[in-house]
Amino acid sequence: LLKESDLTVTFKQYSVTQYHSVFLLITGPWGRCMGSECGPGGSQSRAVWCAHSEGWTTLHTNCNQTERPDNQQSCFRVCDWHKDLYDWQLGAWNQCVPVSMRSSGVQRPAVCTRGEEGIQTREVGCVQKANGEPTEDAICEYFEPKPRLEQACLIPCPRDCVVSEFSPWTPCSKTCGMGLQNRIRFVLAPPLFGGAACPNLTEFQTCQPGLCEGEESLYSLRVGPWGPCSVPLPRQARQAPKPLRETCALRRLYCDVTEWSEWSACSKECYDPNGPKGERTRTRKVSQFPIGGGEDCPKLEEKEQTILVSILVLSYRWKTTEWTECRVDVLLSQQDRRRGNQTGLCGGGIQTREVYCVQSNIDTPPNLSSLRSKEALRPVDSDLCLGIPPNTTQLCHINCPVECEVSSWGAWGPCTYENCQDQAAKKGFKLRKRKIVSELMGWTGNCPHLVEAIPCEDPSCYDWLVIKLEECVPDDEKCGPGTQIPQVQCINSDGKYVERQLCRDAILPMPVICEVPCSKDCVLSPWTPWSLCSHTCSGKNTEGKQTRARSILAYNAGEGGVLCPNISALQEVRHCNDHPCTVYHWQTSPWGQCIEDSSIPATNTSVSRAHGDEASCSVGMQTRKVICIRVNVGQVPPKKCPESLRPDTVRPCLLPCKRDCIVTQYSDWSPCPSTCRAGGNTRKKQYRKRTVIQLPANGGQDCPEVLTQERECEAPSVCQGYRWKTHKWRRCQLVPWSVRQDSPGAQETCGPGLQIRAVSCRKQDGGQADIEACLKFASSMPPLIQPCQLPCQEDCQLSSWSKFSSCTADCVGVRTRKRMLVGKSKKRDQCKNNQMYPLSETQYCPCNKYNAQPVGNWSDCILPEGSRMEGQLGMKVQGDIKECGQGYRYQAMVCYDQDNRMVETSRCNSHGYIEEACIIPCPSDCKLSEWSNWSRCSKSCGSGVKVRSKWLREKPYNGGRPCPKLDHVNQVYEVVPCLSDCGQYVWMAEPWSVWKVSHVDLKDNCGEGVQTRKVRCMLNTIDGPSEQVEDYLCDPEEMPLGARNSQLPCPEDCVLSDWGPWSPCPLPCSGNSTRERSAYPLRKPGEEKECPPSTETEACKLNSNCFHYSYNITDWSTCQLSDRAVCGNGIKTRMLDCVRSDGKSVDLRKWQMNASCVVECPVNCQLSEWSPWSECTHTCGLAGMRRTVIQAPQGDGRPCPSQMQQWKPCLVKPCYRWRYSTWSECRSEGAKCGEGLRFRNVSCFVSDGSGQQDSSLVDDELCGDLEPSVDGDTHIVLQEQCTVPCPGECYLKDWTVWSACQLSCVSGDDLGFGSVQVRSRAVVAQDPENLLQCPEQELEARPCTDGQCFEYKWKTGPWRGSSRQVWCQRSDGLNVTGGCPATVKPMADRSCDPPCTKPRSLCTEVGVCGCEEGYTEVMTSDGLLDQCTVIPVLEIPTVGDNKADVKTIRAFNPTQPAVSTPNRVGRTWFLQPFGPDGKLKTWVYGVAAGAFVLLVFIISMTYLAWAPYFEAILEKRKRFVSVQNCGMIPADQGKFYLHYITAHVYSFI
Repeated sequence: LLKESDLTVTFKQYSVTQYHSVFLLITGPWGRCMGSECGPGGSQSRAVWCAHSEGWTTLHTNCNQTERPDNQQSCFRVCDWHKDLYDWQLGAWNQCVPVSMRSSGVQRPAVCTRGEEGIQTREVGCVQKANGEPTEDAICEYFEPKPRLEQACLIPCPRDCVVSEFSPWTPCSKTCGMGLQNRIRFVLAPPLFGGAACPNLTEFQTCQPGLCEGEESLYSLRVGPWGPCSVPLPRQARQAPKPLRETCALRRLYCDVTEWSEWSACSKECYDPNGPKGERTRTRKVSQFPIGGGEDCPKLEEKEQTILVSILVLSYRWKTTEWTECRVDVLLSQQDRRRGNQTGLCGGGIQTREVYCVQSNIDTPPNLSSLRSKEALRPVDSDLCLGIPPNTTQLCHINCPVECEVSSWGAWGPCTYENCQDQAAKKGFKLRKRKIVSELMGWTGNCPHLVEAIPCEDPSCYDWLVIKLEECVPDDEKCGPGTQIPQVQCINSDGKYVERQLCRDAILPMPVICEVPCSKDCVLSPWTPWSLCSHTCSGKNTEGKQTRARSILAYNAGEGGVLCPNISALQEVRHCNDHPCTVYHWQTSPWGQCIEDSSIPATNTSVSRAHGDEASCSVGMQTRKVICIRVNVGQVPPKKCPESLRPDTVRPCLLPCKRDCIVTQYSDWSPCPSTCRAGGNTRKKQYRKRTVIQLPANGGQDCPEVLTQERECEAPSVCQGYRWKTHKWRRCQLVPWSVRQDSPGAQETCGPGLQIRAVSCRKQDGGQADIEACLKFASSMPPLIQPCQLPCQEDCQLSSWSKFSSCTADCVGVRTRKRMLVGKSKKRDQCKNNQMYPLSETQYCPCNKYNAQPVGNWSDCILPEGSRMEGQLGMKVQGDIKECGQGYRYQAMVCYDQDNRMVETSRCNSHGYIEEACIIPCPSDCKLSEWSNWSRCSKSCGSGVKVRSKWLREKPYNGGRPCPKLDHVNQVYEVVPCLSDCGQYVWMAEPWSVWKVSHVDLKDNCGEGVQTRKVRCMLNTIDGPSEQVEDYLCDPEEMPLGARNSQLPCPEDCVLSDWGPWSPCPLPCSGNSTRERSAYPLRKPGEEKECPPSTETEACKLNSNCFHYSYNITDWSTCQLSDRAVCGNGIKTRMLDCVRSDGKSVDLRKWQMNASCVVECPVNCQLSEWSPWSECTHTCGLAGMRRTVIQAPQGDGRPCPSQMQQWKPCLVKPCYRWRYSTWSECRSEGAKCGEGLRFRNVSCFVSDGSGQQDSSLVDDELCGDLEPSVDGDTHIVLQEQCTVPCPGECYLKDWTVWSACQLSCVSGDDLGFGSVQVRSRAVVAQDPENLLQCPEQELEARPCTDGQCFEYKWKTGPWRGSSRQVWCQRSDGLNVTGGCPATVKPMADRSCDPPCTKPRSLCTEVGVCGCEEGYTEVMTSDGLLDQCTVIPVLEIPTVGDNKADVKTIRAFNPTQPAVSTPNRVGRTWFLQPFGPDGKLKTWVYGVAAGAFVLLVFIISMTYLAWAPYFEAILEKRKRFVSVQNCGMIPADQGKFYLHYITAHVYSFI
């Protein structure tokens, strides 16, 4: 229930002020700030109206006007140029603050899972761009909404360091004495966001294999790094207690090339400033390849650009076609039935054109450039035009047509001649006219007719008009009959005053007979004015009439006075509008097409038109049809209409010039594929097109039908590719004798050497080719020489590998190859290590089986390209083409061999793709309902507002046009001012009735009396009040009196006329001012009698008979457009009327104020065409095409789609890459520890490029086309220095490989903090005495991409007594330390309190003492275990068992388990109803439920079987009781029968 007190409720757009329980004052939103000048000083207004609590509007007087909210306020008027002066200033985001710190009622979470929710704030204000001074936010909000001040943020949870499990213990660092064993682990995830640091990565434990037999060796030989290689100094030495020596090679062969050849001819024959320059080339050949690390060969081909002076100098420029017609889209708020026909829409729209590039001469004279503006030049490739292409879309505006608006019909004029100059004909017409209020613009139709005519008789051009009658002058001097002289004026047929002499033929009005009553005569009131004519014309059933009336003011005296007339004489009737109802008018058809007028010479061939840019070439002629129409009948002969008013049927016009269609020349043919094509000879097509740059008009030549041509390209030849073929490395050779001679190490037979191989050039089909072909078309040449190591006598020497054994069949079994130790290596223990020196290799037999598998993701859903031209020239606008419907998506196929290595897809008989149909959903625009009906005007008199609305029917989806701004109930409102005519309903009073005297003096017939009259509420029209309506439509305060009391004058009394109107009160109203009214005497008094006062005064009271007046201005309406317009320029209106101080509108005059406004036009997003597919990478990858935004969306136009790029997979080729092998062990030559070397190789691997599968090792020949590089690094490192730790040293191990890239996730969701990977170095110690000298373990982390989410969960093992194993496991199955939350770690150890000391007792998982299996618990009253009792065993006899009884097998010793009897066959069950926790087991409840169901079933069956017998017994009992009640059975005998029946019932039960 609503209280009577004031209550203000504010919601989304409207505020409601309530002071009654029924009526509410509602305010609309503030309108735009308006003013004559920009800046401060503007004003804005809003609508305020009174409404019922149920929602409908009502009179404003029903609401309390003292509580009426303001409908105007001052504001800062923002103009468009203010956008360059003001802008939003955004402050930096503050630190993320937890929500719990800002809200007192929110508690911080006890356990952090996803992170703690927080809020960031910043300062946002509108400032001046020039000086940064702050200003009102409303200025910036005019251009764009205020940016948000707060945003949610996440404070991440701390992430502890995660490490792997420990490795196994290493062997003891010493073979005797006290040593150390190590086990290490590595870091999987670094600590983040304040998490716990990493634990020690190494654990040590002492070991002592045994006692040393002699003194333990405390010294080791340690060597340093090699010094620089030098010649001819003595052997290079390295720092060591014992000098060591090693040879080094210095001989290098550098690349040698021949001289340059002559320059070739220039590739171009003319100069093109915008196009590519010409080129010429020269070449040279290789005479010596580099060997031994010599410098690579220089370039074998050289090019330079050339510029040839030519007569023809070319340039290129952009040209455009003509703009298309302006296209207007419907606003979403205007969706209604008229959307079905959009041909007549007007307002703002968009138009498009094509842009193409043409070739032109830069030396064109300026005076010829304008003549060539529409020259049909040949389009060329758009890449040749360097400048920014012109816009292909622009906004446009279609002027809205203005309908012809006419005024209302005037009154019928007098009967006049058709032509007053020729009055010979007696035919005349009565005319009525109307005027054009608003001229017709843009429509092809006509304004309605402005004159209507009625034939009449006795016409005249001039007549006398009675202006007024002078005062009645009696024939006698005092009273009696008299005359009134009329005052007249001569007027014409249009009612205008003219000279009096023109009316000389007209009949002059005669004086009117009147009478001045004497003292004893009957007194009558003056005649009322004639009423309006009841009909506008007269016919068979209709006749126009007018009436007037008068009343008796005083009766005559009994003797000598003039008698009062009868009642019928108090009213007069006369005929009016007696002309027939036959109305005629001229009707015209629209003007016809302008045609050439042969009678007019075409001298002026270029006449500029008033509208448009087209020129007119000659003067033509337009005609139209003119007919005479009889209203409600149709066409009649022309003589029925006034000939003088006949409209013209012919008028001159200007003929526009003919425009022929202009098209460009055909463009050049689009390029065919290159002269050779790898992988086949598929024939493609080439295209050429021409563009329409001017459409035909005005009967010009039409455009050609064919604008595009296509033809097939010639079959391309197969490209001849080239590749390097490498041959086997030759035997490793020591440094040549020429280098070693005269040096101390000339007798060495082992050490570093060189090995060489042959490299040849091959075609793709395997044929021989010149080396120059591979140097030009293939990758860089593989190395010809590489260092090698010739083993010394102390090294392990092995023979070469044998050939693989033969396979019995393909894809079946394995094949092996072997080698053996040579020489003294057979006796060395270190050479017998099969892991370091394997003597056999096994591999599966080769197989030619292939299988195809999909790889990578599905492509985007791609629509069929249709007729899109390849290499299309220019830029064509797609416009609003909806990109939706059925398309296809693709997934690449990859082919694998039997070793799961990738090969060419052709081996799997696959075309390389999986194709699948897909659907791109079409966008659906926001759909609104139609406009509701306009509400009633908020005021029944004066200016108010009316509202209509439409509501949301369907929300947009799939990128449809967004909805306009809706209110809280999903509605759009339109509010416009309205004007209710205060004179629409008027009170009409009939004449006063005859006096009814209350106290009658029969002799004099005078005294107090009453007069009555009927008062009706009438609808007021142009012709006057027409019909009676309900009284509530008229203002009750303005209702005339229906009865009045007065004093009927007696004979010889003075008789006054009715009171005249009150004089106006002087303003401003005050209690001291008065007003008056007067009457004049109609009958003079008799002797000795006087007239009563003829004036009357009364005090002026505010809002009673005196009012103040003020102007009231309504709010601006919404922007109103033309009927067919959808956007653009419009008009908004507001009403200005005069309001009385009591709130009523004064029907004096009202003004409508108009102002221009703009409705933003809906512009859909315009996109360019899809670009051609990009080229694929050399091996594998993805292709894509892009498009750009040409026209950004505007208003509620369709937004741009989010997908601006599409991709589809290329045909997957094997991705070959060079990769390193793992490093060998670090070896220090000639010593146990110190600086040494480690080696690795480079091998060829293949993969599918997805990164989701490990690469596979293949022959190096398949990487022959690749430049030797690993992970993009062309510097190949096959050896590096390393350090072998000496015994007893504490050292850091090598860096681990980078861990997997890991994201910060919770439940598989990325928290958005990026991904990271880590590597670590653990410490290894060898002597307990050196532990304090160990370095610190090291950790490195780096950001990475394509991370994955890992989850960590606790895992538990089975209980072993009172303990179990608990560990943390990562989601990929790796056991780790760290990562799992410690708060939820499962219990690893359990113990009961008090301890379980009873025999056969144990501590259960829940921490309660229970019994072992086979024993049941006996509990004390306080819930503690008292003893464990053995459970009886049910022994089920089986075949061969002679015992048929059931007994316990533990009867001999209940405390000991029974021993199974040999050859005993059978099964036993231990019935143990209680579990270890002392609670009943589940099966006990199951057995109880089954027993209950069985019992219910038995009772039901028994009842059904005994039911007939039981019913018979009950029937006997009924009859016995009834007989006993009748007294037919003695009482004692009745008891006997009763006992008998009862016994039967009991027996049944």
